[in-house]
Amino acid sequence: MPDILTPDICVIGAGSGGLTVAAAAAAFGVDVVLVEKGLMGGDCLNYGCVPSKALLSAAKSAKAHGPDPKIGVRAEFSGASFASANDHVRSVIAAIAPHDSVERFEGLGVNVIKGAARFTSPDTVLAGETEIRARRFVVATGSSPAVPSIPGLSDVDYLTNESLFELRQAPEHLIIIGGGPIGLEMAQAHVRLGSRVTVIEAQKALGKDDPELAAIVLSAVKQDGVEILESTTVKSVSAADGLIQVDADSSHGAVSVKGSHLLVATGRKPNLDGLGLEVAGIDVERGGIKVDKGLRTSNRKIYAIGDVIGGLQFTHAAGYHGGLAIRSILFRLPVRDDRVNMPWVTYTSPELGHVGMSEAQARELHGDKVKILTADYAANDRAQAEGATIGRLKLVVGPRGKLLGADIVGAQAGEVINLLSLAISKKMTMKDLAGFVAPYPTLGELVRRAATSYYADAPSNPWVRRLVRFLTRFG
Repeated sequence: MPDILTPDICVIGAGSGGLTVAAAAAAFGVDVVLVEKGLMGGDCLNYGCVPSKALLSAAKSAKAHGPDPKIGVRAEFSGASFASANDHVRSVIAAIAPHDSVERFEGLGVNVIKGAARFTSPDTVLAGETEIRARRFVVATGSSPAVPSIPGLSDVDYLTNESLFELRQAPEHLIIIGGGPIGLEMAQAHVRLGSRVTVIEAQKALGKDDPELAAIVLSAVKQDGVEILESTTVKSVSAADGLIQVDADSSHGAVSVKGSHLLVATGRKPNLDGLGLEVAGIDVERGGIKVDKGLRTSNRKIYAIGDVIGGLQFTHAAGYHGGLAIRSILFRLPVRDDRVNMPWVTYTSPELGHVGMSEAQARELHGDKVKILTADYAANDRAQAEGATIGRLKLVVGPRGKLLGADIVGAQAGEVINLLSLAISKKMTMKDLAGFVAPYPTLGELVRRAATSYYADAPSNPWVRRLVRFLTRFG
């Protein structure tokens, strides 16, 4: 007979979303069971955000301490340097891991079960020899690399983000299929650590971001030495003379690239296999679990959060979903998943950040009432002092000066987008952003500068001129 547990909440998956739910529930004294079949911390800690940003940091340091490629001299790195970068990746994971560990969560009062979970009925989950009958379930199983169906791919040793960080020597020539954020981040990191890198993208690299600002990133990555082949569709992969050969079609004809290593970075797919969703009465659409605006599935006892529901697959989105689920489950508060205003950042050098509506989305909704305000890094004193003058901020402004969206490329763009994400969440206007005091000199002054330009036409307004004359005479 299996052990039977009857907690208030059962969470399946110990990534960002699942850990958020489990920790919050335990903090309120709620009986919670957390089931995880893999590593605590999920993809982000072990294969995703943490190792990739640690490798990018090591590569950025190598770039800063090496010769300047702008004068035609490339730095040479030994295998030991790449191994040291990998050591840095391992050390960062090790430093963060205790925060996500079984021991910590058991210390918080969470009952952690290591094993695979599957629904055996609409209100029961089996995890190993334990049967869990909870009042509410939260599915937070995350996602895995989506590997396209390319002839010959399964016959070669290719890498994904789950195996890339195991390398101890710099690839001689790394071929990357996929020109999205992961592909471009890893391309720049590896070329800076001594590899030759070719990126193959079927459409437009960084195609989900503002085209003008994405072009600045692509130019910088190319200057570092990355070859980017856009509008190029991979047709087959094969082994050739001890190398991996990728054959593709481009707008200029057939293309053949040979390299020592191949990284597949073509997106992600929700982890659904083995969960018994059909038995639980949980509907799936477009590859992910179908949820309503409150993150409930077709089975009202079961919520689904994070990557497993598809859409914007970010660690911070999963954490945000976890907070919404807790509010709904514990406090019966109405919640709504706001996907439009979810920020994201590509951590290349320069960084590329976005939040809210794009210019195209805003114009579709508000037409010619939309204004685009900009501020260039070159006009910012801190950027000049740091020698980081390549970059631009764009604000998408709607009726009555309301901030609808923002895009930024440049140094520390991910930090600046934090302020703009807050501004959008609080429905701030250009009056608010033009009125705050930014410390001097900081990159945050870019926001105030752009917002102030909203009033550039004010002197031409006859009512403004009359007000100024009145205040001058009688004020």
